[in-house]
Amino acid sequence: MSRWKELPGSLDQRVRQLVVQLRRLKDHSGLSLASLAVKTSYSKSSWERYLNGRNLPPREAVEALARVCGTDATRLMALHEVAAQAWGAERPAKELPERTAEWEPAADGRRRAVRARMLLPAAVVALIVAGAALLAVRPWQDDTGGGQGAQVTAAGRSTGAAPAFSRRPGETFDCHVRRTDGALYAGRSHTATAILGNGAGGWEVVEAQCLLHHRGYDPGPVDGIVGENTMRAVKRFQSKAGLPPDGIVGPDTWKVLRR
Repeated sequence: MSRWKELPGSLDQRVRQLVVQLRRLKDHSGLSLASLAVKTSYSKSSWERYLNGRNLPPREAVEALARVCGTDATRLMALHEVAAQAWGAERPAKELPERTAEWEPAADGRRRAVRARMLLPAAVVALIVAGAALLAVRPWQDDTGGGQGAQVTAAGRSTGAAPAFSRRPGETFDCHVRRTDGALYAGRSHTATAILGNGAGGWEVVEAQCLLHHRGYDPGPVDGIVGENTMRAVKRFQSKAGLPPDGIVGPDTWKVLRR
């Protein structure tokens, strides 16, 4: 398995989740970065940037990785859409996913670039714009700690600088679920978009565990870490709610959890 560099501490948790999943997929496949470059239309240096969190990979690159690794891209596409919102809201346009050029023959027989085309489809671009607007009107942050902006404390009050999520071995957290403006909140996070899979950790996980417990689905100790007990509780909840029981808390699951 590759020995990856530590991801930048400033990287939004939603982007981090995507990169971690891409790294796992690449490692599981046994392919080197050079092999990925051969099997896809993206260079080795591009994959290095994507998998080290320096650039958000284009949607097509994520699809290509899933294809060459022989896995379904559906979950990765959901992760990418959420990551694209965070990336577009926090970075200037020049740092958006790489562009490619469209070419046409020139009069002298040589090709010339006629315009640059974003690899992101229009729907994802719209999601990026929507994500920027969402963060502009809501001062809290969906990050699990270490990110920029305000977050919600255990008492539900917004603060200017959110503490990073940390826990001592064996530590658990109290749950105080309340209904505010028609939705349930445990006071740990206001997220509606975080994607929480196996091994994820942070205040969003505490929020999800509290909401599951409130609804009668025991996630095990409320410790802020997605483990087997939490995934089983999520699957039971999803099945009862008519959602695909994949054990991953995403936007659709959050929506029903907060009802």
